[in-house]
Amino acid sequence: MNTLPFTTQALVAEPLRSLTVNAAEHPRGQPHFSAASGLVCALGRAYVVSDDEHHLAVFRDLHSPGLLHRILPGDLPQSKKARKQLKPDLEALLLLPGTESGEHHSLIAFGSGSRPNRDTGIVIPLSARGGPSAQVQRFDLKPLYEPLRAALGEINIEGAMLLADTLVLLHRGISGESNNAAVHYRLNELRAVIDGKRHTVAPRAIRPYRLGAIDGVELGFTDGTALPGGGWVFCAAAENTADSYADGPCRGSALGVVDAHGALVALHQLADTSLKVEGIAARAHAAGIDICLVTDADDPRLSSQLLFTRL
Repeated sequence: MNTLPFTTQALVAEPLRSLTVNAAEHPRGQPHFSAASGLVCALGRAYVVSDDEHHLAVFRDLHSPGLLHRILPGDLPQSKKARKQLKPDLEALLLLPGTESGEHHSLIAFGSGSRPNRDTGIVIPLSARGGPSAQVQRFDLKPLYEPLRAALGEINIEGAMLLADTLVLLHRGISGESNNAAVHYRLNELRAVIDGKRHTVAPRAIRPYRLGAIDGVELGFTDGTALPGGGWVFCAAAENTADSYADGPCRGSALGVVDAHGALVALHQLADTSLKVEGIAARAHAAGIDICLVTDADDPRLSSQLLFTRL
């Protein structure tokens, strides 16, 4: 669980686009998607969930407004305090592969579990071309989250990824109080929970991580995605908060690489310390790892950004 020093040169993340949408389609008339929290890049699209919305946003290119797809009923209140109390806090998004029986890919959105009303998961079926279906399926994450609370206390699930047939959930620790953790389950256990066939699932493994700090504030996982060969890459933010519920000022963000054995092998601080990076997607190739990121400014008046960098 030893931390690594940052690489000597800070990593620059270039802006690709603002996450603009059609204001007429937004429930509060915003011309943008804010509070982005999870990212999947697949099937020619960037799929984004927000911790402050009931919609999935889908972007086809770097210029056109994204399309909003409702994934939960109703609209959240305008008041920031009331919204925070009622929101499902969707913090992680992963692509679930199709099955041999002919089912297409699906997206799975995960609530953070930081409050009892944040234990909702959502299955969003995709067409063969990648379009989201209007017929989504809600499921209860308590079969996964309650045993995890028994092991860790308060939980805050910020990322989800598949390493072959293993589901890994990333728990964000609290600066100065608790460790981050990568929590392992079998993929078929997730499918059983979605189908309502398992009522309690104990983690197969829980691996703690300390990620270092920026200006004295410890980094906490905000998302992760798989790499070929069993490793993974993650983003993390140094958010100065006392618990899993409250927001706090962000001192900066970082990207890290974990090898197939679970060891942290690289840690890169982002040069722009104003960025709070909340979602990550990656593509490995001979020249390195291309990475897309989405940001959360913790202000609904500001658009989330899609960024690019390379490791």
